[in-house]
Amino acid sequence: MQSRARFSDRYHAWLRHHRLSAADSLQRVLDNLVSSLMTWLVIGIALALPVGLDVALDNVTELSTGWDSPSQISLFMEEGVSSEQARALAGQIRARDDVDDVLFVSREDALAEFSALSGFADVLASLEDNPLPNLLLVTPAPSADEDGTSGLRAQLAANPDVAEAVLDMEWLQRLNSLMELSRRLVMAIGALLVLGVVLILGNTIRLAIENRREEIVIVKLVGGSNPFVRRPFLYTGLWYGVGGGLSAALLVSLSLWFLSAPVADLAALYQSDFVLRGLGLMGALNLLILGGLLGLAGAWLAVSRHLAAIQPR
Repeated sequence: MQSRARFSDRYHAWLRHHRLSAADSLQRVLDNLVSSLMTWLVIGIALALPVGLDVALDNVTELSTGWDSPSQISLFMEEGVSSEQARALAGQIRARDDVDDVLFVSREDALAEFSALSGFADVLASLEDNPLPNLLLVTPAPSADEDGTSGLRAQLAANPDVAEAVLDMEWLQRLNSLMELSRRLVMAIGALLVLGVVLILGNTIRLAIENRREEIVIVKLVGGSNPFVRRPFLYTGLWYGVGGGLSAALLVSLSLWFLSAPVADLAALYQSDFVLRGLGLMGALNLLILGGLLGLAGAWLAVSRHLAAIQPR
């Protein structure tokens, strides 16, 4: 029974010291508000850069999902190929098992559509000859994969009546590859900046340890253990990290708010209802948690390295 009481007393003392350390550390951080704000801002910028880039990539990815239409092969006919020959070729291609549909677009229809969309109707009307060729839009079968579609394009391009065969989804594949490369670059930059945040926090905690060296020596003289001495500095790192995460969330949100109106105007010009997607509540909460964990990591590294060197003489 006495053992349980002693354990209970030790547990309550441990819990009370945690509360006192957290409150005292927060008070010390707020007492030096200017330097704390600068530290929070530096950490916030370091975290906001990779997070902002990642949010931008997520928005581009969300926008590109609307472009995932079925692959389509555009066959531009040779200049001497007539509309009747193009229609006959369309019938031959339509009969293939790996083709779902073929749409014939005459050079006259293509010129009229281009005139309506480009706004150069007066200029195009002054041309003596129609410079556009006849066009076949080939839609592969739904069961065709990427390799099958590429093989179909190569076979159709070999036809002597075809001047050029363009796979309309190639640009989207290039975009997806570029997005993957960009995401890996963001991860690499983020890892370097996270390391920088840990080093910044570690240096800040090191300065705090040096400023309280005499206090640490006295605590150790009266029997204070290393965990007892370490605890306030860990909470100091936590508060710096959480403040940096909050600064990062605010910076990213302000940047997205600043860009939202121009992006909406640009989307309206393309008859799109696309709206920039921000961090959201969970994203901001994750930033706070990430900042706090980085603060604890930086403080732990600094305290573990410098605290052992401070011993009473």
